[in-house]
Amino acid sequence: MALKKGTKAPDFTLSSTSGEKFTLSQDCKDQACIIYFYPKDFTKVCSKEACDFRDQFAAFRALDIPIYGISRDDMKTHIRFKEEYSLPFDLLSDLDGRVCKSYDALIPIVKMPKRITYFLDKNHIVAGVYADMFESKAHVEEMLKLIK
Repeated sequence: MALKKGTKAPDFTLSSTSGEKFTLSQDCKDQACIIYFYPKDFTKVCSKEACDFRDQFAAFRALDIPIYGISRDDMKTHIRFKEEYSLPFDLLSDLDGRVCKSYDALIPIVKMPKRITYFLDKNHIVAGVYADMFESKAHVEEMLKLIK
């Protein structure tokens, strides 16, 4: 299960491919955003999902909605992944899985992130959620439907 619509999104601070720490309540203060959790950099479906967000980035940017990808990969791997696929958005590293767990985006036994995408409104209330472990394109499509 994912966090339910209407739930206040947990605040967090994680390392970012920007080179700075990212804190939701500060870096997206009074701003809606997309946060998507995914299992692992450089895997087939995760690469496809990141590229789908990349390819639709202009639509999100036009609405002033930043995108952030979160997995348990380390920063070195995230930077390579971002460069390899020319991703125009930041990736955040949740090494210990604490943030994934707080967003109900962690598979308990294997401790791997689930594929869940959240649309948070400007107050960081979950305004939309899409969860499908094996389908990547629908995550982007569902978020675009919600914000338009």
